[in-house]
Parts: sequence; C-alpha cells; structure tokens
Amino acid sequence: MSLKTSDFFYNLPSSLIAQKPVWPRDHSRLLLLNKKTGLTQHKHFYNLPDYLKKGDLLILNNSKVFPARLIGHKKLTGGRIEIFLHQPRKNNVDNIWECLIGGRVKEESEIEFLSCRNKLNAKIIKNNQDGTWLVSFDLSGDKFWKIIDKIGEVPLPPYIKRPKQLASDRNNYQTVFADKNEVGSAAAPTAGLHFTKSLLKKIRDKGVVIKYVTLHVGLGTFAPVKEEKITDHKMHSELAAINSETIREILKVKKQGGRIIAVGTTSCRTLESLDWASLKKETKIQDKSFWTDIFIYPGYKFKIVDALVTNFHLPTSTLLMLISALAGKSQIDLAYQEAVQRKYRFFSYGDAMFIS
Repeated sequence: MSLKTSDFFYNLPSSLIAQKPVWPRDHSRLLLLNKKTGLTQHKHFYNLPDYLKKGDLLILNNSKVFPARLIGHKKLTGGRIEIFLHQPRKNNVDNIWECLIGGRVKEESEIEFLSCRNKLNAKIIKNNQDGTWLVSFDLSGDKFWKIIDKIGEVPLPPYIKRPKQLASDRNNYQTVFADKNEVGSAAAPTAGLHFTKSLLKKIRDKGVVIKYVTLHVGLGTFAPVKEEKITDHKMHSELAAINSETIREILKVKKQGGRIIAVGTTSCRTLESLDWASLKKETKIQDKSFWTDIFIYPGYKFKIVDALVTNFHLPTSTLLMLISALAGKSQIDLAYQEAVQRKYRFFSYGDAMFIS
C-alpha cells in the first residue's frame, strides 16, 4: 500500500514550536535514534562528539542566508507589497528571480523599494501558476547584493510569530560556518545552527573529517505537501555544488568503511543527488554544480548517506518524509511521539536529532 501525505501528519502543541534559539547554540537538546534498533537516548547537542568516531566524515552545508524578505510599494497605487526572493532563474543573466509575493500584483506591475539613499526597482514579469512569480530587478551584481543587504530582512519561517524581527535574528539564523562566498539561501540549513566553533574543533580533534557542500535553500523548504498521493508532489529545484576534494574524501571514507554523516536534509539531498555508480568509476574527479529536485521518501535506498543530524520537521513535509526513509516511518513516528512527550522544541530554532 502506497503512503499518503496524511500518513505523515502528527499533532504538535503550538507551545513546542521554538520562537527563539537556545543559547549557547550547542545547548539545544539532542535525541539520539538508532535506525537499526529504534532505541532512543536523550542528550544535549554538545554531547554529539561522544557519538562520532575517527574515520567518520561530517558533511555541512556552507550556504549563507541572505535577507530575502523585501518590503516595497506599488508605483501606481502605493500599496504595500512583500517580495520573498526564492531563487534566481536558471542561467540567470538579467537578474530575474523566482519570488513569493505577499499582496495583490499582476503581470507588468512595478514595485519600488526605498531605504535612505538606496533605491531598487522591480517589475512583475510572469505568474508561474505554482505560487511563485518571475520578478525582474533593475540592479544586478554587487550593486544588487549591497542594497539587498541594507533593505532586506531575514525571511523567518511563518511559524515564528513575532510583531517584528529581532536584531539578533541576522546572527541567530546563520550557521557559524556559512561561507561569505556562498551567499544564496533564502532559508537557513537549520541543523547546522546548533554548531559552535569550539564544538567543531572538538569534533575534528576526535579524528572526524569535516567537509562542505553547498545547497542554496529556497523558501519551498517550508511548504507542506498538498497532494494526497506523495508521488504527485513536485519539488522545487535548488542549486547545489560539491567540490572535488569533498568527493574524493567521500570515496576514501566509503572505501575504508567509515560513515558519511550529513548535517541537515539539504546536505543529505545534495549527496544523494550525486550519481554514485558513475562517481566510483571516474578516473579524474572534478567539481560538480547542478540543480537538484530530488524527492526522498520511504522506499528510497540511500547510496551515500549513512547517518543524519537533523531538526524536528513540520507535519506532512518532504523533510519528515526524508528522515522516515532513512530511519523507517514507524521508528520516526515513535521518536516524534517521545519528543512531544518530553517537550522537545520543534522546527527551525528547536532541538535536534542524530539518526545513526
């Protein structure tokens, strides 16, 4: 019997949806789940190195979040518009973005964004009929990014409910290892938020190798699956990259029998998007950059990832389906029930799991 979207629903008290992160970052709680036995343990994130060993390879997503929420006004009427930069159009040369829009617009609508001496103009190009619009901006390159950094806001998930953003969100909603040369995520790879620089050093000191991939996370990461038959769901494409050094390390660790541990579903999806069969035969490993829309749900056979550090995910989300594929749906169901009973904190600013 095929699984339905409703099979991935669970009841969560709203009081368990984290509105602010724990501080220090690594003091969040950590639920350990053995995917073979289903046994659970309850620790804190700073205990993670105790469950890693020499020969493991930890893969982090180093994409940097940018302030993708823009508040503007329609030139014609002055009406307030919110534009969420989702991702640039593929092979983008004229700075056209796929966006989510709050407010009433139509094709050819013109929007302006003002902040002190800065000005950015946009034009609505097309309704994509999937909840997104194509929007063209009149600036590009460094000029575009400088003004986005000044006028944009961090696009916190809709379940974080506050009258206004906190100044600390820009720092809190960014991993400590985000690469300034890899700006592109509209949402944080939230499993990485629990790491501190001292914790990463402690992990390295154990003989665990740490490498990075890049997947620019789109706002579609928050979207629930609407189709009842999960195989009818279409994933948004996201831009991913993995360098040759990381690929060679993966091949080495696999050959030596070590574990590939992905931090976050974004790192997991990047790794599983690789053509593993071809990769093992390549004589000259090269950097790889690609768009991925891989959808992982129960029945999927993992090729590369052995273990996963992850947050607690929304009901009926593709992320919940992914971890159910890794650990088994019944075991995830029981682990989530246990997490609710023990009052773990859920979602982006919440606690974490280590599935191994």
